[in-house]
Amino acid sequence: MTIRNLDRLFRPASVAIVGATDRPHTVGAALMHNVTSAGFKGPIYPVNPKGGSLHGLPVFANIASLPAAPDLAVIATPPDSVPSLIAELGARGTRAAVVLTAGFGEGEVSKGKDRAARLLAEARPYLLRVVGPNCLGLAVPGIGLNATFAPAAALPGNIAFLTQSGAMATTVMDWALPRGIGFSAIVSMGDMSDVDFGDLLDYFALDEATQAILIYAEGVTQARKFMSAARKAARIKPVIVVKGGRAAEGAKAASSHTGALAGADNIYEAAFRRAGMLRVDEVEELFDAATTLARMSSQRGKRLAIVTNGGGAGVLATDRLIKEGGALASISPETMAALDKVLPTTWSRGNPVDIIGDADAARYRAAIDVLIKDDSNDGLLVAYCPTAIASSADAAKGVVDALAPLGAHKNVFVCWMGEASVRDSRAELIAAKLPYYETPERAVRAFMHLVRYQESQSLLLETPTALTPSAPERMARARDIVAATLADGREWLDPAEVAAFMSCYDIPFVRTQAVADAVAAGDFAAEVGKPIALKIRSRDVIHKSDVGGVALNLVGRDEVMAAAAKMIERVTAAMPKARLEGFIVQEMIERPGAIELIAGVTTDPTFGPVILFGHGGTAAEIVNDQSLELPPLNTALARAQIGRTRIAKLLKGYRDRPPSDTDGVVDVLVQLGRIVADHPQVVELDINPLLCDPAGVIAVDGRIRVRAATTASADRLAIRPYPDRFESDLAIGGEGALRVRPIRPEDEPALARFAREVDDRDLWHPSFAPLRERTHETTARLSQIDYDREMTLVAWQGERVAGLARAIADPDFERAECAVIIRADLRAHGLATRLLDRLTQVIAAQGVRAAMLIYPAALRQLDAISGELGFAAAPVPGDETRIAATRTLR
Repeated sequence: MTIRNLDRLFRPASVAIVGATDRPHTVGAALMHNVTSAGFKGPIYPVNPKGGSLHGLPVFANIASLPAAPDLAVIATPPDSVPSLIAELGARGTRAAVVLTAGFGEGEVSKGKDRAARLLAEARPYLLRVVGPNCLGLAVPGIGLNATFAPAAALPGNIAFLTQSGAMATTVMDWALPRGIGFSAIVSMGDMSDVDFGDLLDYFALDEATQAILIYAEGVTQARKFMSAARKAARIKPVIVVKGGRAAEGAKAASSHTGALAGADNIYEAAFRRAGMLRVDEVEELFDAATTLARMSSQRGKRLAIVTNGGGAGVLATDRLIKEGGALASISPETMAALDKVLPTTWSRGNPVDIIGDADAARYRAAIDVLIKDDSNDGLLVAYCPTAIASSADAAKGVVDALAPLGAHKNVFVCWMGEASVRDSRAELIAAKLPYYETPERAVRAFMHLVRYQESQSLLLETPTALTPSAPERMARARDIVAATLADGREWLDPAEVAAFMSCYDIPFVRTQAVADAVAAGDFAAEVGKPIALKIRSRDVIHKSDVGGVALNLVGRDEVMAAAAKMIERVTAAMPKARLEGFIVQEMIERPGAIELIAGVTTDPTFGPVILFGHGGTAAEIVNDQSLELPPLNTALARAQIGRTRIAKLLKGYRDRPPSDTDGVVDVLVQLGRIVADHPQVVELDINPLLCDPAGVIAVDGRIRVRAATTASADRLAIRPYPDRFESDLAIGGEGALRVRPIRPEDEPALARFAREVDDRDLWHPSFAPLRERTHETTARLSQIDYDREMTLVAWQGERVAGLARAIADPDFERAECAVIIRADLRAHGLATRLLDRLTQVIAAQGVRAAMLIYPAALRQLDAISGELGFAAAPVPGDETRIAATRTLR
C-alpha cells in the first residue's frame, strides 16, 4: 500500500481513543487530554470497558457500541488486544489507526513479531492503514488534532515532520514551540509495520498545506518505494533529513576493498543525494534548513557577500563559508566605487564589507542597495554586532527598509548576534518574514543549504551524453561466463574470466589468459613480447602468494616455462591435495605516473547494488577517499561522483602534468551500473587498481563475486533502470516504421526541438504544458522520469521526435492518467491511436489496473481515439466541459 486511506489519518472527521482513561501518569490519560484539548471539531469517542465519562464525553465499552465508525482510531491498550481491536475496527468501517502500544517485535522478540504479523493480517482485508506500533502518535495542528501523549502541543504551520523516534518527536515539539515554528503534521512512525517513509513522502508531496518535509530517520525499509517517493517529493518541495546512527557497523566481513570502503552511512548519504534530498547533521540545522528553503528563492551560485558592523563577525562567516565549500564574492570596481560614495573612508574596502561599528539604518540600507545589484555575488549575509553607538532596532529597520521593495531578487541572510539587547529587533525581522540567525556560522550554513540543494536539483536535470547500446552477442557471452562459474560451484570468477567479462562491457583490462600448462604459458609470453605475471590456477588456492603461486616480471618463453615448473613443485609441496588447473598469465603493465583508482560494486542489504569510486591501490582503506552512487548511472551522475573525491583534483592535472582521461573513468562507472542491471548474480565487483593517465584507463586487477540470483536484476536496484524490454517498432501508413521506446535523459535535446515544433495550442494537457516554456529545465524534467511509476514513450522518426505518450500512475497503481501528443505533420497517419495503445500495453505490464484520459469535450478527435481503444467516456462529474475516459487494463 501507499497513500490509500491516508486521508483518514490526516483529515479524519471523527476519532476514537481506545484505551482512554483518567488514571494519572498513563498513556491513555495523556492521550485523552491531548485529543480533547487541542480543538478537534469532530466527534471524539473514548473507549474503555469500564464505561462512564471522561472530559465530559461518554465512554463506550467496546468498538461495537460506538454510535458510528470512527475515521481514525488511536489505540493504547495491551499488545495482545491490538490485533482483535484492529479486526473489529475494520469490520465497523474504520480505515486508519495509530497504535501507540509497544511489544510488537522490538529487539527481534519472536512473540512480538507474531503479534505484528497478526495485526497486519487483520488490517489487510479492510485496507485499514496503521501508523506504528510503538509510537508517540500523530498531530495535525491545523485541524486541532493532537493524537499523541507528548507533553507539549504543536503550533499550526507548513512543515511536515516525520520521525521514527517518539522521543525525537516530543523533543522537536518542545523545541519548536517557543521559537514559533509550526507544523502541518507531526508523525511518529514507530516500528513502521505498515505506513512508512515512502507512503508519507507520497502523501505530503501533494499536500498543499505542506511547504517542506523534515525527516528524522534511523533506517529505511522498502528501498525502491522510498527512493521513488523521495525523488518525486524532492522535485516538488524541499525534503530535509537527519539520519541517526552514523557509526558504520557494516562491511566488517567484506571480501573486497569496495565492500570495506562502502560503509552503511555512506550508502544512506548516496541515497539521499540521488533522491534530491538535503541531509543535515542536527535537529537545529534541520529547522534552519527548512525555514531557509521554504522562504528563500532559488539560489544561483555559491559566491557570498558579507556586510557587517564588526570585523570579527565577518572573519567567522568567512571561515565557515570556505570550510563549507562556498566562495567569498569578489567586489567589482564599479561596486567598490559605489560603496566608497556611501560608506566612511575607514570601511574595509573588500569582502567582508565592514561598515564600522557606528553603522546606523541609513548605512546598512546604503550598503545593501549597492551590493544587491552587483552580479559578482549570489547572495548577501547582513550581520549586526551589538554596540552602544547604534541601536540594533535602528539597524534592523535599515535592513527591512532596504529589502522590502526588492522581493526575491537575491537571497539575503540576516544575522543579529547577541541576546538581551537585540531581542526586540529580532522580532522586527521576524515580522518582516526575514529568516534570521543568531551566529554568522548558522547564517553561512543556511546559505550553503540553499547552494547544495540547488546543486543537487541541477545535477538531477543535467543532460547526460548518449550511450552506445550494448551488443546482444556480448551480453550473451557475459551471461555465459557467470553461468559457467556458478555451474562449477564457484563464487569468484578467475582472472581470465574477469578479463573476458570486462571486455563484454568495453572496460579496458590488462591482457589475461588462462592456460593449461607450462608450454601454453611460454607461448603466451612469446606472443606478448613483454614481461608477464604468472599465477597458479586452482580453486583450492585462495592466497596464491603464500604458497609460491605468483611470479612477476618474467620475460620470454624459456623463463616462463622454467618458472611454471618450479611453481608446480612449490604449490604441490605446500598443498598436496590442491586441484591444479593450469596457470593464469597476464601482461605486466608499465604506466609510470598513472594515477591508481578504485572502482567497484558492493551490495547493501537495504539499497541493493552500490557503485564506488575513489583513490585506489593497496592503501585505499587508509586514504579513505571515495564516493558512492546508486545505479543506474549516466555520464552526468558518474562525472559528479568523481568530482566529489579529493583525487579528482589530480585527474584534472597539475603543474607540468596534463589532465588524465576522466572520460574513460566515467565510461567505466557507467558500465558498472549496466553490469549490475544486467546480472542479478553479481554481488561484488572490485577493480583495483584502475590506472588512469592521459593515454586512457586500464584495469590491472579485478575480482567479481557471483551468487545464484533470487530476484531479477531490475528488482534488486533501489532505482528501476531503463526498461529496454519496452522498445518496439510501429509501422504507420506512408511513413514506414517508427522506433518507439521509453524516454531517456539524453533525449532532452531532441525533446527541446520537438517543443519548438509543436503549437502551444497542442500543449493543453498538464503532462505537456510545461513544454510551452521551452527551457532546458522543463524538457529535462520531462526526459528524466521514474520508470517505477511513470512512463513516457517516444516515437522516433530518424533523429526527430514524432510523438509522445505519457502516463503517470498513482502510488497504488490503481490507475494512470495518460496523454498523447503528435507532431502536426503526422496526425493523419493514426500515430496517436497506435502510440496510446502501445502505452496502455506497457503500463499494464507494469501493474497499472486502469488507464484514464481526461480531455476537453471540444476535442472530438480524442473521442474517436478513446472509443477505438475501448475507453468508456463520460463527462467529468461537475464539469461538463471535460471528458473522463477509462479503460480497465487488469
